[in-house]
Amino acid sequence: MRLYSRGQVLFFSLLSAVIVVLFAFGFGVIKPMFLRAKSASDIALIQSQDDKNDEFKLLQSDYMILNTSDDLAQYSEDERVNIAIYEKLNSAVVNITTETMAINWFLEPVPQEGSSGSGSIIDRRGYILTNYHVIQNAHRVFVNLADSSQYEGTVVGVDPENDIAVLKIDPVSGTALQTINYGDSDGLRVGQKVLAIGNPFALERTLTVGIVSGLGRPIQTSRNRIIRDMIQTDASINPGNSGGPLLDTQGRMIGINTMIYSPSGGSVGIGFAVPVNTARRVVNEIMQFGKVRRGWIDATVVQIFPSLVRYAKLPVDAGLLISRTRKGGLAERAGLRQGSDPVQYGRSVIYLGGDIITSVNGLKTNTLADLYASLEACKPGDTVNVEIIRGGQTSVLQITLADREEVMN
Repeated sequence: MRLYSRGQVLFFSLLSAVIVVLFAFGFGVIKPMFLRAKSASDIALIQSQDDKNDEFKLLQSDYMILNTSDDLAQYSEDERVNIAIYEKLNSAVVNITTETMAINWFLEPVPQEGSSGSGSIIDRRGYILTNYHVIQNAHRVFVNLADSSQYEGTVVGVDPENDIAVLKIDPVSGTALQTINYGDSDGLRVGQKVLAIGNPFALERTLTVGIVSGLGRPIQTSRNRIIRDMIQTDASINPGNSGGPLLDTQGRMIGINTMIYSPSGGSVGIGFAVPVNTARRVVNEIMQFGKVRRGWIDATVVQIFPSLVRYAKLPVDAGLLISRTRKGGLAERAGLRQGSDPVQYGRSVIYLGGDIITSVNGLKTNTLADLYASLEACKPGDTVNVEIIRGGQTSVLQITLADREEVMN
């Protein structure tokens, strides 16, 4: 039998304890404090990111199947649908008025009445979907609810290319806002019944009924802007309806009433609405960033015109001439070739000899408006197929898009 001194016993006891602790670390029974702190930090970061993402998810009223029976029995089925939709959703449609600034004779800024229109409450927190042209150039925006209360709205962000804007109001605590839920505009059929609620000529919450008269209409709203796939309807739309919802017979939003064709200024049965799937695609980005980020070919393009075709002896009479590319940019790296022969045109210099873009992702690009429309749904970093003509030969380049805002600025 071997005897150990007190020091030896203490030494071997400490050694055994160290070995046990190391095994515990190895099998994950015990985690060092710095690892536990890091884990907690990671969890907090993930939760924070989830909370941030949740912030931009729409909080909408629960969808309820329309009640078209009971006390509506004396009406026709068609009337019951109209009445049920209006009674359920008219409180979710707001009247929007604006105030603009003008200059008086003394060169002083003075407020004056601006435009008016409609909007749809799409989130219980007070987010409202409307048209950009309703609040364009507004100094102040006022939102009038169905209960006659009025709030000053904040412009969260806009998307001029689709004529869409998102506003925000802060309702009184305890106010329960009715929202309009999104439908699906991809499955629409010509002849399908639709309903519009809006404020024509400031007559609040007016209901009109019609059908889908046409689909896929490309409507040019400005020199360089075309809204594709617009819904055409004969539901009566007048000044003041802009920004209001176009609904299906289940009370779901399928479009945003935007404009009419009218020689007289009043409704002649030809109205147009932005498809709700377009709004669905851009609204969350507007809520998060205040704008829509879009991709662009980082090059200077010139829309071909007849005198340029004659002077430069171009092989086509429509398309976009590449004057310059950004040095070392994405387009240049993809093989897009710029011009080399400068010519003066008015106050501008055009470089001849570059590639000519004739289509992007299969869409013809005869004009700058066509190029805007073809890239409208594209984001920075997306890759597009660009058909070009070079030396009389046609080829296709795959070009990664830059951020349009950076390119334009």
